[in-house]
Amino acid sequence: MDNQKIQTITLIPGDGIGPEVTNAVIRVLEATGVRFAWESFTVGADAFAQHGEYLPKELSHSIERTKVVLKGPVATPVGGGFRSVNVALRQQFELYANLRPVKNLPGVPTKYPDVDLIIVRENTEGSYIGREKEIAPGVVEAIKLVTEKASTRIARFAFEYARTHHRKKIDAIHKANIMKLSDGLFLDCARKVSQKFPTIAYGEKIIDNACMQLVLNPQQFDILLTENLYGDILSDLCAGLIGGLGLVPSANLGTEIAIFEAVHGSAPDIAGRNIANPTGLLQSAILMLWHIDEPIAAQRVQKALEYVYRQGKALTQDMAGSYGTMQFADAIIAAM
Repeated sequence: MDNQKIQTITLIPGDGIGPEVTNAVIRVLEATGVRFAWESFTVGADAFAQHGEYLPKELSHSIERTKVVLKGPVATPVGGGFRSVNVALRQQFELYANLRPVKNLPGVPTKYPDVDLIIVRENTEGSYIGREKEIAPGVVEAIKLVTEKASTRIARFAFEYARTHHRKKIDAIHKANIMKLSDGLFLDCARKVSQKFPTIAYGEKIIDNACMQLVLNPQQFDILLTENLYGDILSDLCAGLIGGLGLVPSANLGTEIAIFEAVHGSAPDIAGRNIANPTGLLQSAILMLWHIDEPIAAQRVQKALEYVYRQGKALTQDMAGSYGTMQFADAIIAAM
């Protein structure tokens, strides 16, 4: 045991319910037997109050060193204040691929059984580059940036992921009927990459039709390949199919660095009450375990999580249960 590798992870607990769900997830991870060393940092408003900057330089140095981050929810001001910490981290570390698996948990009642799809979202450009300016009083212009390099890179990621994980079909989501140059370039890159993967079916859907089809019959989809804004919207829509943002994982992946995060909000109204559901961040941590080559631990946590949900006796209040955040974590550990 003394010779077991120590996994050093950069930790961003976040704010609101972030520290609670993060502590619960850490408790589960450390019960797997994997040895962790955590380098913990605050970001956003808390970091600015302490250090005068929203993303401390020490955090960046830690990420460059560990290459892996586990991140709780962080609030972003609406219509002003500092920019999104999530977007800033993705751009700073070139985390070009957002991976969002969406799959039903056993025992969670939904209108859509047997949902099992993956959203692969381009993470660095599109409408999220933050280039806006007021060109006249009451008139604001926003730039949408699409490049051949980024579009080809995310398409290749999606097809390689499909091949590795035995997925059968990829649908590229677009609005090229209106945005003929920008979305047209995205589609052109996806088509060229698809030709190199003849065993994987390839299709295309206009974004508004894709939304309708997801509501009518989500089982028809396997992997959705999207630009940044479309992927952000579809990710939340798809989370709703299986019970909400509190249940789905997310990974932001680059060439060297990966951030695994909760995608739900910081819910300050329930912070400190030990009632938050840590499932979303725990599912992201399972993706992290696979990423750091701890497959046995990943499988143990996944099976224990599914067992607890299948039994339905140790769930948090949002799942019609009575367990607190830490009690739920302890139930996962007991199931392991």
